[in-house]
Amino acid sequence: MEQAGLILLNGLVYGLLLFMLSVGLTLIFGMMGVLNLAHASFYMLGAFLAFTISVRLGFWVALLVVPVLVGALGAAVERYGLRTVHKHGHLAELLFTFGLAFIIGEVVPLIWGRTPVPYRVPAALDFPLFTVAGNAYPAYRLFMMAVAVAMFLALYLALARTRLGLVVRAALTHPDMVGMLGHDVPKVFTLVFGAGCALAGLAGVIAGNAYTTEPGMARSLGAIVFAVVVMGGLGSIWGALVASLLIGFVQTASISLDMPLGTALTRIGIPVDTAVLGDLWQITIARVAPVVPYLLLILVLALRPRGLMGTRSA
Repeated sequence: MEQAGLILLNGLVYGLLLFMLSVGLTLIFGMMGVLNLAHASFYMLGAFLAFTISVRLGFWVALLVVPVLVGALGAAVERYGLRTVHKHGHLAELLFTFGLAFIIGEVVPLIWGRTPVPYRVPAALDFPLFTVAGNAYPAYRLFMMAVAVAMFLALYLALARTRLGLVVRAALTHPDMVGMLGHDVPKVFTLVFGAGCALAGLAGVIAGNAYTTEPGMARSLGAIVFAVVVMGGLGSIWGALVASLLIGFVQTASISLDMPLGTALTRIGIPVDTAVLGDLWQITIARVAPVVPYLLLILVLALRPRGLMGTRSA
């Protein structure tokens, strides 16, 4: 029972990390229709900037400053880059953000090197909070969960309960009408893109010290972030939360299972012919855990092409 509790806790933390990383991309696509391929790169940039600032000024200063810096960079990218290519359609936007991801991916090693940097958990949160299944559970992971929940509530209230949120949502579906009412629609889009990048930067600040801050972190999480956004439903914040938690729990449970695939399928009532594929049935579930999110994505899209809670076709 305690082992199951540990898996649930780890799955919850990982799922909320995926939500922190994917919600900015969900916001950008939902409001602007732009699938930002450089989103995970802004997450990586946030982690490295947080390391540099925390060494000199401390973690709490980095927590406040880095999202602003990354958000400002994102706003500048939209204002002086994406806005220019927007008139050429979505393909031009995809190619632009694809190139931007490569640029950030090369600039980061030039500045910080190609090895992991020693970005540490702040001393105030570097202690075990309780013990589960013989493992001391760090307080910082509970802090990560609290930040993710606060992020979700703040976004939901901002979009659903404020005048700015109403303008942002209206600009998505009726930009001409919003412009006729006196609102600067291009400025709204710049604000949304900058806010989405700021959320990615915040995720980098929070997760970079709990995991590993290294130049390959954007590449390792980039694909799974897109899986979360598509599975949850393009543009749905609720969908991003549900998909993140689903992937977090299932992948964490898969990693902990050292059972052969053939045995697992047999136990749930699916007959396995060992003559077909032979020794491949002996591969453990833990070894195939990295592909689990994409199997879930295929399953969800096969049953519901719009995603779990989306209103657009994925």
